[in-house]
Amino acid sequence: MAIAHFYFHGELNHFLPRHHKQVKISHFFEERASIKDMIESLGVPHPEVDFINVNGEYVNFSYIVSDGNTINVYPISARSTIIPSISVMPEPLSIIRFVLDIHLGKLATSLRLLGFDTLYRNDYEDEKLAQISYSQGRILLTRDKGLLMRSLVTHGYYVRNTNPQQQILEVLQRYDLFKLISPFKRCLRCNGLLEPVDKQSIVDKLPETVRSQVDVFQRCQDCDRIYWKGSHYERLQQFIDGVLNSQRGE
Repeated sequence: MAIAHFYFHGELNHFLPRHHKQVKISHFFEERASIKDMIESLGVPHPEVDFINVNGEYVNFSYIVSDGNTINVYPISARSTIIPSISVMPEPLSIIRFVLDIHLGKLATSLRLLGFDTLYRNDYEDEKLAQISYSQGRILLTRDKGLLMRSLVTHGYYVRNTNPQQQILEVLQRYDLFKLISPFKRCLRCNGLLEPVDKQSIVDKLPETVRSQVDVFQRCQDCDRIYWKGSHYERLQQFIDGVLNSQRGE
């Protein structure tokens, strides 16, 4: 029987049972295993790991764990104090796009409101979510750590907060997205892009009060839903202002 000693740092402890948090974990094993598989067997999804140090040297996920190894596993936040020579985190995506699991419907709406390309359906199975993330180069946001452990998932993040207001701030901070916010450019229902539309071409689809009071409209290029600045607009603008003010610490 071989043994390896694991230390998980920072927010990686979120995924560990209480008796394993912030302590040395002595892990006994018999079969040959990669460090990636062993880390996930202890409960930490691989997309959450940034770098790994074994006996003083940095390694990648293919490293085979040996008897007596001392292993330190770090999240991306550790880069504020450590600069590793090897990272297991994939290169950042050139275009920021998301796909969300069934638990994050309100977060999906918030991301779309802020202009981010966000796929969400409440009937996506886990396998489909992983395939979309991989094939379309989308960051998978989830509340299911088992989903993040699927081998197809390279870019993913476990959303810690359960409050939707805090979730959007968490994701914006994690991926440094505040400067990319571009509100009111996507359909909140289907994620399609909005485009200006002439009032006369849609007048028969408008409520009577809107016809007489509003002249500027946008229409979704995918589902044809129509948007205008009504009472809902003021509420959404307040939400956007709150997000931007939080970045400034107001």
